[in-house]
Amino acid sequence: MSNTAWENLVKKQLKTDDIYSILTKENLEGIVVKPFYDSVEKQLVNLPKIEESTHLVARYHESLEEDVFAFILDQNVENLEQKTIFVNNVDLAGHISPKEEDQYFSLIDVFDEKEAVINDQLVKELLAKEFRRNICVDISLHQNAGASIDQQLGIALAKTKELVEIYGSEILNKLIFRIAVGGNYFFEMAKLRAFKLVFNQLSKEYNLDEIPYIFAETSLRNKAVSDNENNLIRSTLELASAMIGGADAVFSNNYLVDKSTENSEEISFKQQIVLAYESIINVFEDASNGSYYVEDITQQIAEKSWALFVEIEEAGGYLELLKQGIIQKKIYDHAIEEQKWVEEGKIKLIGVNLYPKLDVKKSVEELYNEKEIKAVRWAEMFE
Repeated sequence: MSNTAWENLVKKQLKTDDIYSILTKENLEGIVVKPFYDSVEKQLVNLPKIEESTHLVARYHESLEEDVFAFILDQNVENLEQKTIFVNNVDLAGHISPKEEDQYFSLIDVFDEKEAVINDQLVKELLAKEFRRNICVDISLHQNAGASIDQQLGIALAKTKELVEIYGSEILNKLIFRIAVGGNYFFEMAKLRAFKLVFNQLSKEYNLDEIPYIFAETSLRNKAVSDNENNLIRSTLELASAMIGGADAVFSNNYLVDKSTENSEEISFKQQIVLAYESIINVFEDASNGSYYVEDITQQIAEKSWALFVEIEEAGGYLELLKQGIIQKKIYDHAIEEQKWVEEGKIKLIGVNLYPKLDVKKSVEELYNEKEIKAVRWAEMFE
């Protein structure tokens, strides 16, 4: 179909000649989204992932041992054989001595965000472990605190650079990136793909050709205490974004905010099972490759993220800007703008600010602190 024929069809369906003002949507990420696409400036090559198929990760429970192959562990469990284990506890990591055939990954962030330092002793202890991936760079906090997509990825690169400067470029293939996936379906797909591009570019600065190991989890930012069923739908879409975007492992945080039951843990994990076994989207290497829309926003996000990374480096690096409060302020400015969009209904949370709209009970000033990076849910304003 030609562009003219396509435009005429859209005009007919929308019953207006002014289709661009209707179809052009504003976003806080500064990404240009066209009403429709017929080409892409530069076709990307297939963006690989490290795992052949995405690991479906459950929080450990003994009832799941027979059927689940990847667990998050917060406490020691004996005789977990032929499992992929993501260790989420510092003390537990210290006691684990993996065998050669074991697959252990660390999800312990070695950055102390409040003190603006790297825990050197912890890094050395983790590097001494026979883990498949020893060092976690956690940017899930930044997403949940309200950081923009380019801020999340720029910070991930800046934190990586800090580690390389201290421990050498050989640490690059020992890293695992913990990333929270939000509700903007295609943008989040593109976020993971863009991170593969910029991380690979950073590795080439050290004459390497590495791709990142991505552990993706569902966001807390768009969840609501009194909106459990909608939380479940939101997190299912987030998991789909992560799998299609090429995550190496996915984990669904409990859809019941601030509480957990055995049943809710099981349902949270079964979201992944349905997507993987009924939609089969966890086995593709780069499922969204070839979509003009996703390709275009992937490249825009990559360019913005790299530019922010360079800006951070030229200003002294991540830890230095953290000490000065500049990183916190950048995230704070974006977070409160985002929160205003929620309050005004530009960002829609069904059951919270739309069907029905609730009274504001907490102000932006009560929720956010420009000197601290902390997780804040959009719905907290109304709860």
